[in-house]
Amino acid sequence: MTATGGRDPLGPGPGDDGSARPSVAGCPALLEDDLEDLYENAPCGNLSTLLDGTIAKINGTLLAWLGYRREELVGRRRFSDLLTGGGRIYHETHFAPMLAMRGEIGGVALDLRTKDGVRMPVLVTSVVKAGSEGQPQLIRTAIFDAAMRRSYERELLSARKAAEREDERLRQLVSKLQRSLLPAVLQTPPGLDSAAYYRAASTDEVGGDFYDLFPLEDGRWGFFLGDVSGKGVEAAAVTALARYTLRAATVYNPDPAAALQNLNTVLWQEYRQDARYCTVVSGILTPTPAVNGFTAVIASGGHPEPLLLRADGSVHYHPTKGRIVGAFPNSRYTNTTVVANPGDTLLLYSDGLTEARPASSETADGRYGTAALARFAHSLAPTNATTAVAAVTELLRTFGAGLSDDTAILAISAPPA
Repeated sequence: MTATGGRDPLGPGPGDDGSARPSVAGCPALLEDDLEDLYENAPCGNLSTLLDGTIAKINGTLLAWLGYRREELVGRRRFSDLLTGGGRIYHETHFAPMLAMRGEIGGVALDLRTKDGVRMPVLVTSVVKAGSEGQPQLIRTAIFDAAMRRSYERELLSARKAAEREDERLRQLVSKLQRSLLPAVLQTPPGLDSAAYYRAASTDEVGGDFYDLFPLEDGRWGFFLGDVSGKGVEAAAVTALARYTLRAATVYNPDPAAALQNLNTVLWQEYRQDARYCTVVSGILTPTPAVNGFTAVIASGGHPEPLLLRADGSVHYHPTKGRIVGAFPNSRYTNTTVVANPGDTLLLYSDGLTEARPASSETADGRYGTAALARFAHSLAPTNATTAVAAVTELLRTFGAGLSDDTAILAISAPPA
Protein backbone atom coordinates (compact mmCIF):
# COMPACT_ATOMS: atom_id res chain seq x y z
CA MET A 1 0.00 0.00 0.00
CA THR A 2 1.43 3.38 -1.01
CA ALA A 3 1.56 6.58 0.99
CA THR A 4 -1.22 7.94 -1.22
CA GLY A 5 -3.71 5.45 0.08
CA GLY A 6 -3.35 2.84 -2.65
CA ARG A 7 -3.21 5.22 -5.62
CA ASP A 8 -0.28 4.96 -7.99
CA PRO A 9 1.85 8.15 -7.62
CA LEU A 10 2.97 7.87 -11.24
CA GLY A 11 -0.45 8.65 -12.66
CA PRO A 12 -4.17 7.95 -12.42
CA GLY A 13 -5.18 4.33 -12.00
CA PRO A 14 -8.33 2.51 -12.91
CA GLY A 15 -11.35 4.46 -11.76
CA ASP A 16 -9.58 7.77 -11.59
CA ASP A 17 -10.91 8.95 -14.92
CA GLY A 18 -12.84 5.90 -16.06
CA SER A 19 -10.03 4.37 -18.09
CA ALA A 20 -7.06 2.07 -17.39
CA ARG A 21 -3.48 3.34 -17.85
CA PRO A 22 -1.58 1.24 -20.47
CA SER A 23 1.18 -0.97 -19.09
CA VAL A 24 4.80 -1.07 -20.32
CA ALA A 25 4.14 -4.54 -21.74
CA GLY A 26 1.46 -3.02 -23.94
CA CYS A 27 3.94 -0.65 -25.62
CA PRO A 28 6.33 -2.60 -27.92
CA ALA A 29 8.39 0.55 -28.50
CA LEU A 30 9.28 0.63 -24.82
CA LEU A 31 10.46 -2.98 -24.62
CA GLU A 32 13.56 -4.59 -26.16
CA ASP A 33 13.14 -8.32 -25.83
CA ASP A 34 15.32 -9.38 -28.79
CA LEU A 35 18.83 -9.19 -27.32
CA GLU A 36 20.46 -10.58 -30.44
CA ASP A 37 18.91 -7.87 -32.59
CA LEU A 38 19.94 -5.26 -30.00
CA TYR A 39 23.56 -6.47 -30.23
CA GLU A 40 23.60 -6.92 -33.99
CA ASN A 41 22.06 -3.57 -34.90
CA ALA A 42 23.28 -1.44 -32.00
CA PRO A 43 24.06 2.21 -32.78
CA CYS A 44 27.73 1.38 -32.10
CA GLY A 45 30.13 -1.28 -33.25
CA ASN A 46 30.47 -4.30 -30.95
CA LEU A 47 33.46 -6.57 -31.08
CA SER A 48 34.71 -9.53 -29.03
CA THR A 49 38.27 -10.76 -29.42
CA LEU A 50 40.49 -13.41 -27.91
CA LEU A 51 43.32 -12.24 -25.68
CA ASP A 52 45.69 -12.18 -28.67
CA GLY A 53 43.28 -9.84 -30.51
CA THR A 54 41.76 -12.43 -32.86
CA ILE A 55 38.18 -11.45 -33.70
CA ALA A 56 35.69 -13.91 -32.20
CA LYS A 57 32.45 -11.95 -32.68
CA ILE A 58 31.46 -8.78 -34.50
CA ASN A 59 28.09 -7.12 -34.96
CA GLY A 60 26.41 -6.04 -38.16
CA THR A 61 26.83 -2.34 -37.44
CA LEU A 62 30.62 -2.56 -37.44
CA LEU A 63 30.61 -4.86 -40.49
CA ALA A 64 28.51 -2.31 -42.37
CA TRP A 65 30.88 0.51 -41.40
CA LEU A 66 33.94 -1.45 -42.53
CA GLY A 67 32.41 -3.08 -45.63
CA TYR A 68 33.52 -6.62 -44.70
CA ARG A 69 31.58 -9.89 -44.59
CA ARG A 70 31.57 -11.67 -41.26
CA GLU A 71 33.53 -14.66 -42.53
CA GLU A 72 36.32 -12.36 -43.71
CA LEU A 73 37.05 -11.26 -40.17
CA VAL A 74 35.90 -13.79 -37.55
CA GLY A 75 38.75 -16.15 -36.72
CA ARG A 76 40.88 -14.67 -39.50
CA ARG A 77 41.83 -11.13 -38.49
CA ARG A 78 42.85 -9.34 -35.34
CA PHE A 79 41.40 -6.09 -34.08
CA SER A 80 44.70 -4.31 -34.71
CA ASP A 81 44.47 -5.38 -38.38
CA LEU A 82 41.46 -3.07 -38.73
CA LEU A 83 43.46 -0.03 -37.62
CA THR A 84 45.56 2.38 -39.67
CA GLY A 85 49.35 2.12 -39.48
CA GLY A 86 49.65 4.74 -36.79
CA GLY A 87 46.72 3.21 -34.91
CA ARG A 88 48.39 -0.21 -34.89
CA ILE A 89 51.55 1.26 -33.40
CA TYR A 90 49.56 3.07 -30.71
CA HIS A 91 47.52 -0.09 -30.02
CA GLU A 92 50.61 -2.23 -29.51
CA THR A 93 52.62 0.30 -27.49
CA HIS A 94 49.90 1.95 -25.39
CA PHE A 95 46.38 0.62 -25.78
CA ALA A 96 47.02 -3.13 -25.32
CA PRO A 97 49.52 -2.75 -22.41
CA MET A 98 47.21 -0.39 -20.53
CA LEU A 99 44.23 -2.67 -21.11
CA ALA A 100 46.18 -5.68 -19.81
CA MET A 101 47.28 -3.73 -16.74
CA ARG A 102 43.99 -2.06 -15.85
CA GLY A 103 41.45 -4.45 -17.30
CA GLU A 104 39.66 -1.62 -19.08
CA ILE A 105 40.38 1.46 -21.13
CA GLY A 106 37.87 3.92 -22.56
CA GLY A 107 37.35 6.80 -24.94
CA VAL A 108 40.54 6.30 -26.96
CA ALA A 109 40.58 8.03 -30.33
CA LEU A 110 41.77 5.73 -33.13
CA ASP A 111 41.30 5.42 -36.88
CA LEU A 112 39.89 2.29 -38.54
CA ARG A 113 40.66 1.41 -42.15
CA THR A 114 37.63 0.21 -44.16
CA LYS A 115 37.87 -2.49 -46.78
CA ASP A 116 37.94 0.24 -49.43
CA GLY A 117 40.88 1.95 -47.67
CA VAL A 118 38.88 4.84 -46.27
CA ARG A 119 40.02 6.17 -42.90
CA MET A 120 37.23 6.17 -40.28
CA PRO A 121 37.76 8.04 -37.01
CA VAL A 122 36.33 6.23 -33.98
CA LEU A 123 36.35 6.21 -30.19
CA VAL A 124 37.21 2.83 -28.66
CA THR A 125 36.33 1.42 -25.25
CA SER A 126 37.49 -2.07 -24.22
CA VAL A 127 37.09 -4.24 -21.12
CA VAL A 128 38.60 -7.61 -20.26
CA LYS A 129 36.03 -10.29 -19.38
CA ALA A 130 37.29 -12.63 -16.67
CA GLY A 131 36.24 -16.20 -15.95
CA SER A 132 34.81 -17.56 -12.70
CA GLU A 133 38.29 -17.89 -11.23
CA GLY A 134 39.33 -14.40 -12.27
CA GLN A 135 41.46 -15.34 -15.20
CA PRO A 136 41.02 -13.17 -18.35
CA GLN A 137 39.08 -14.91 -21.11
CA LEU A 138 38.31 -12.38 -23.86
CA ILE A 139 38.11 -8.69 -24.65
CA ARG A 140 34.86 -6.85 -25.33
CA THR A 141 35.11 -3.65 -27.32
CA ALA A 142 32.57 -0.95 -28.15
CA ILE A 143 33.38 1.33 -31.09
CA PHE A 144 31.68 4.68 -31.71
CA ASP A 145 31.72 6.67 -34.94
CA ALA A 146 33.69 9.86 -34.23
CA ALA A 147 33.56 11.44 -37.68
CA MET A 148 31.26 14.29 -36.59
CA ARG A 149 33.23 14.83 -33.41
CA ARG A 150 36.54 14.97 -35.30
CA SER A 151 35.00 17.41 -37.75
CA TYR A 152 33.84 19.58 -34.87
CA GLU A 153 37.30 19.37 -33.25
CA ARG A 154 38.93 20.41 -36.52
CA GLU A 155 36.55 23.35 -36.83
CA LEU A 156 37.21 24.26 -33.22
CA LEU A 157 40.96 24.05 -33.74
CA SER A 158 40.71 26.11 -36.90
CA ALA A 159 38.65 28.74 -35.06
CA ARG A 160 41.17 28.76 -32.23
CA LYS A 161 44.08 29.27 -34.62
CA ALA A 162 42.17 32.05 -36.36
CA ALA A 163 41.54 33.71 -32.99
CA GLU A 164 45.22 33.36 -32.08
CA ARG A 165 46.20 34.95 -35.40
CA GLU A 166 43.77 37.78 -34.76
CA ASP A 167 45.15 38.25 -31.24
CA GLU A 168 48.68 38.39 -32.61
CA ARG A 169 47.58 40.88 -35.26
CA LEU A 170 45.97 43.01 -32.52
CA ARG A 171 49.15 42.88 -30.42
CA GLN A 172 51.23 43.95 -33.41
CA LEU A 173 48.86 46.85 -34.14
CA VAL A 174 48.94 47.90 -30.48
CA SER A 175 52.74 47.70 -30.46
CA LYS A 176 53.04 49.77 -33.64
CA LEU A 177 50.58 52.37 -32.38
CA GLN A 178 52.38 52.55 -29.05
CA ARG A 179 55.74 53.06 -30.75
CA SER A 180 54.27 55.85 -32.88
CA LEU A 181 53.45 57.76 -29.68
CA LEU A 182 57.06 57.66 -28.46
CA PRO A 183 60.24 59.08 -30.04
CA ALA A 184 61.82 56.57 -32.38
CA VAL A 185 65.27 57.55 -31.08
CA LEU A 186 65.89 59.46 -27.87
CA GLN A 187 68.18 62.38 -28.66
CA THR A 188 70.77 63.49 -26.12
CA PRO A 189 71.98 67.04 -25.42
CA PRO A 190 75.71 67.42 -26.20
CA GLY A 191 77.91 66.65 -23.23
CA LEU A 192 75.08 65.03 -21.24
CA ASP A 193 73.62 61.55 -20.86
CA SER A 194 69.96 60.60 -21.38
CA ALA A 195 67.93 57.40 -21.29
CA ALA A 196 64.26 56.43 -21.32
CA TYR A 197 62.10 53.35 -20.91
CA TYR A 198 58.44 52.55 -21.42
CA ARG A 199 56.72 49.53 -19.87
CA ALA A 200 53.21 48.70 -21.13
CA ALA A 201 50.94 47.02 -18.60
CA SER A 202 49.06 45.18 -21.36
CA THR A 203 49.91 43.92 -24.84
CA ASP A 204 46.26 44.22 -25.88
CA GLU A 205 45.66 47.90 -25.11
CA VAL A 206 47.54 51.07 -25.96
CA GLY A 207 48.76 52.89 -22.88
CA GLY A 208 48.61 56.61 -22.21
CA ASP A 209 52.15 57.39 -21.03
CA PHE A 210 54.44 59.50 -23.24
CA TYR A 211 57.77 61.33 -23.17
CA ASP A 212 60.09 63.29 -25.44
CA LEU A 213 63.45 65.07 -25.47
CA PHE A 214 64.21 67.34 -28.43
CA PRO A 215 66.52 70.23 -29.42
CA LEU A 216 65.44 73.85 -29.86
CA GLU A 217 67.05 76.37 -32.19
CA ASP A 218 68.88 78.34 -29.49
CA GLY A 219 70.84 75.40 -28.05
CA ARG A 220 68.29 74.66 -25.38
CA TRP A 221 66.33 71.41 -25.22
CA GLY A 222 62.69 70.71 -24.53
CA PHE A 223 61.53 67.65 -22.60
CA PHE A 224 58.36 66.30 -21.06
CA LEU A 225 56.86 63.16 -19.60
CA GLY A 226 53.13 62.60 -19.11
CA ASP A 227 50.37 60.17 -18.36
CA VAL A 228 46.94 60.29 -20.03
CA SER A 229 43.88 59.00 -18.19
CA GLY A 230 42.49 55.67 -19.38
CA LYS A 231 43.74 53.18 -21.95
CA GLY A 232 42.91 52.04 -25.45
CA VAL A 233 42.35 53.92 -28.67
CA GLU A 234 40.71 56.90 -26.94
CA ALA A 235 43.71 57.34 -24.65
CA ALA A 236 46.05 56.99 -27.64
CA ALA A 237 44.25 59.84 -29.40
CA VAL A 238 44.68 62.08 -26.33
CA THR A 239 48.33 61.03 -26.04
CA ALA A 240 49.04 61.95 -29.64
CA LEU A 241 47.31 65.31 -29.24
CA ALA A 242 49.13 66.05 -25.97
CA ARG A 243 52.56 65.07 -27.29
CA TYR A 244 52.40 67.10 -30.49
CA THR A 245 50.69 70.07 -28.82
CA LEU A 246 53.40 70.22 -26.16
CA ARG A 247 56.19 69.94 -28.68
CA ALA A 248 54.73 72.62 -30.96
CA ALA A 249 54.00 74.95 -28.04
CA THR A 250 57.52 74.50 -26.68
CA VAL A 251 59.12 75.23 -30.04
CA TYR A 252 56.94 78.34 -30.46
CA ASN A 253 57.45 79.59 -26.91
CA PRO A 254 60.10 77.78 -24.83
CA ASP A 255 58.32 78.36 -21.53
CA PRO A 256 57.13 75.16 -19.72
CA ALA A 257 54.30 76.89 -17.84
CA ALA A 258 52.99 78.49 -21.04
CA ALA A 259 53.21 75.13 -22.86
CA LEU A 260 51.11 73.42 -20.18
CA GLN A 261 48.59 76.24 -20.25
CA ASN A 262 48.34 75.86 -24.01
CA LEU A 263 47.83 72.10 -23.68
CA ASN A 264 45.22 72.63 -20.96
CA THR A 265 43.21 74.89 -23.27
CA VAL A 266 43.38 72.39 -26.15
CA LEU A 267 42.35 69.39 -24.04
CA TRP A 268 39.54 71.28 -22.30
CA GLN A 269 38.08 72.45 -25.61
CA GLU A 270 38.42 69.04 -27.24
CA TYR A 271 37.54 66.58 -24.45
CA ARG A 272 35.64 68.37 -21.68
CA GLN A 273 32.52 66.34 -22.46
CA ASP A 274 34.50 63.06 -22.19
CA ALA A 275 36.55 64.06 -19.13
CA ARG A 276 39.86 63.32 -20.83
CA TYR A 277 42.89 64.76 -19.07
CA CYS A 278 46.53 64.03 -18.30
CA THR A 279 49.33 64.73 -15.86
CA VAL A 280 52.54 66.18 -17.30
CA VAL A 281 55.91 67.48 -16.22
CA SER A 282 57.45 69.72 -18.88
CA GLY A 283 60.78 71.47 -18.99
CA ILE A 284 63.40 73.49 -20.84
CA LEU A 285 66.96 72.27 -20.39
CA THR A 286 69.96 74.52 -20.88
CA PRO A 287 73.38 72.83 -20.93
CA THR A 288 76.11 74.66 -18.98
CA PRO A 289 79.33 73.44 -20.62
CA ALA A 290 81.49 75.70 -18.49
CA VAL A 291 80.69 73.63 -15.39
CA ASN A 292 79.70 70.36 -17.14
CA GLY A 293 76.13 70.61 -15.85
CA PHE A 294 72.72 71.88 -16.92
CA THR A 295 69.83 73.99 -15.72
CA ALA A 296 66.25 72.83 -16.13
CA VAL A 297 63.17 75.06 -15.87
CA ILE A 298 60.26 72.80 -14.98
CA ALA A 299 56.47 73.12 -14.78
CA SER A 300 54.13 70.38 -13.59
CA GLY A 301 50.48 69.64 -14.22
CA GLY A 302 49.50 67.26 -11.42
CA HIS A 303 52.42 64.93 -12.15
CA PRO A 304 54.62 63.12 -9.59
CA GLU A 305 57.57 65.24 -8.50
CA PRO A 306 60.87 64.60 -10.31
CA LEU A 307 63.77 63.04 -8.41
CA LEU A 308 67.21 64.61 -8.31
CA LEU A 309 70.06 62.20 -7.58
CA ARG A 310 73.10 64.23 -6.52
CA ALA A 311 76.76 63.46 -7.07
CA ASP A 312 77.27 63.47 -3.29
CA GLY A 313 74.84 60.53 -2.92
CA SER A 314 71.90 62.57 -1.65
CA VAL A 315 68.44 62.25 -3.19
CA HIS A 316 65.46 64.58 -3.00
CA TYR A 317 62.18 65.26 -4.78
CA HIS A 318 62.02 68.56 -6.65
CA PRO A 319 58.84 70.32 -5.45
CA THR A 320 56.36 71.14 -8.21
CA LYS A 321 52.73 72.26 -8.18
CA GLY A 322 50.00 72.49 -10.77
CA ARG A 323 46.54 71.23 -11.65
CA ILE A 324 45.85 68.19 -13.79
CA VAL A 325 45.98 69.29 -17.42
CA GLY A 326 42.64 69.39 -19.26
CA ALA A 327 40.41 68.96 -16.22
CA PHE A 328 39.66 72.68 -15.60
CA PRO A 329 39.16 75.56 -18.06
CA ASN A 330 41.40 78.24 -16.53
CA SER A 331 44.35 76.43 -14.93
CA ARG A 332 47.59 78.32 -14.36
CA TYR A 333 51.04 76.78 -14.10
CA THR A 334 54.32 78.00 -12.62
CA ASN A 335 57.96 77.32 -13.37
CA THR A 336 60.63 76.12 -10.97
CA THR A 337 64.35 75.75 -11.61
CA VAL A 338 66.68 72.80 -11.08
CA VAL A 339 70.44 73.26 -11.25
CA ALA A 340 72.26 70.00 -12.04
CA ASN A 341 75.96 69.92 -11.29
CA PRO A 342 78.48 67.36 -12.59
CA GLY A 343 77.43 63.86 -11.57
CA ASP A 344 73.76 64.84 -10.91
CA THR A 345 70.86 62.96 -12.50
CA LEU A 346 67.29 64.19 -13.04
CA LEU A 347 64.75 61.34 -13.05
CA LEU A 348 61.18 61.72 -14.35
CA TYR A 349 58.63 58.91 -14.07
CA SER A 350 54.90 58.22 -14.27
CA ASP A 351 52.79 57.02 -11.35
CA GLY A 352 52.70 53.47 -12.68
CA LEU A 353 55.99 53.08 -10.80
CA THR A 354 54.93 54.41 -7.39
CA GLU A 355 51.41 52.94 -7.55
CA ALA A 356 52.59 49.41 -8.35
CA ARG A 357 51.73 46.80 -5.73
CA PRO A 358 54.76 44.57 -5.23
CA ALA A 359 54.51 41.54 -2.97
CA SER A 360 57.05 43.07 -0.58
CA SER A 361 55.34 46.45 -0.15
CA GLU A 362 55.61 48.00 3.31
CA THR A 363 52.91 50.67 2.84
CA ALA A 364 49.45 50.44 4.37
CA ASP A 365 47.73 50.42 0.96
CA GLY A 366 50.18 47.94 -0.57
CA ARG A 367 51.63 50.39 -3.08
CA TYR A 368 55.32 50.86 -3.74
CA GLY A 369 55.14 54.55 -2.86
CA THR A 370 57.40 57.58 -3.11
CA ALA A 371 59.35 56.78 0.07
CA ALA A 372 60.43 53.38 -1.29
CA LEU A 373 61.39 55.00 -4.60
CA ALA A 374 63.53 57.58 -2.77
CA ARG A 375 65.30 54.80 -0.86
CA PHE A 376 65.88 52.91 -4.10
CA ALA A 377 67.26 56.03 -5.78
CA HIS A 378 69.52 56.65 -2.77
CA SER A 379 71.00 53.17 -3.28
CA LEU A 380 71.91 54.19 -6.84
CA ALA A 381 73.31 57.67 -6.26
CA PRO A 382 75.63 58.87 -7.54
CA THR A 383 74.75 57.48 -10.95
CA ASN A 384 74.05 58.47 -14.54
CA ALA A 385 70.95 58.42 -16.74
CA THR A 386 71.73 55.11 -18.46
CA THR A 387 72.45 53.25 -15.23
CA ALA A 388 69.48 54.77 -13.40
CA VAL A 389 66.98 53.82 -16.12
CA ALA A 390 68.41 50.31 -16.35
CA ALA A 391 68.07 49.89 -12.57
CA VAL A 392 64.46 51.14 -12.53
CA THR A 393 63.68 48.87 -15.49
CA GLU A 394 64.92 45.87 -13.50
CA LEU A 395 62.94 47.07 -10.48
CA LEU A 396 59.75 47.10 -12.56
CA ARG A 397 60.37 43.50 -13.61
CA THR A 398 60.46 42.42 -9.97
CA PHE A 399 56.93 43.76 -9.43
CA GLY A 400 55.45 41.04 -11.65
CA ALA A 401 51.64 41.13 -11.63
CA GLY A 402 51.77 44.01 -9.16
CA LEU A 403 52.54 46.37 -12.03
CA SER A 404 49.03 47.13 -13.31
CA ASP A 405 49.59 50.49 -15.01
CA ASP A 406 51.85 51.69 -17.80
CA THR A 407 55.12 53.24 -16.68
CA ALA A 408 57.39 55.72 -18.43
CA ILE A 409 60.85 56.80 -17.25
CA LEU A 410 63.12 59.57 -18.54
CA ALA A 411 66.49 60.46 -17.05
CA ILE A 412 69.03 63.18 -17.90
CA SER A 413 72.42 63.42 -16.23
CA ALA A 414 75.54 65.57 -16.27
CA PRO A 415 78.89 63.77 -16.50
CA PRO A 416 80.89 63.55 -13.27
CA ALA A 417 83.62 66.11 -12.68
